[in-house]
Amino acid sequence: MDILKWLENWYSSNCDGDWEHLYGIKIGTLDNPGWSVEINLLETVLEDRGFERIKIDNSDDDWVFCWVEEGKFNGAGDPGKLTVILEIFRKWAQQAQTDDAR
Repeated sequence: MDILKWLENWYSSNCDGDWEHLYGIKIGTLDNPGWSVEINLLETVLEDRGFERIKIDNSDDDWVFCWVEEGKFNGAGDPGKLTVILEIFRKWAQQAQTDDAR
């Protein structure tokens, strides 16, 4: 499934009349240049799920960092890494769903 369609579905599945008013997803740009992603996890199944910090820093043009802090998934990466950040989030979210199904 296309990553944007998957993210739309994830967002929609968490909308309950309240969550979307308090929390959500932010995608922005950085001035170094690059992408930033912030996905609020509060009141989702991922809220208390552990996440191993990802740090890939090959060069000024090849980097991506992902971490969870204060109830938010955060990602930052060079201009070519928006899809990579979203795929990291998807893989983690899907793994949590698989673990919960066991």
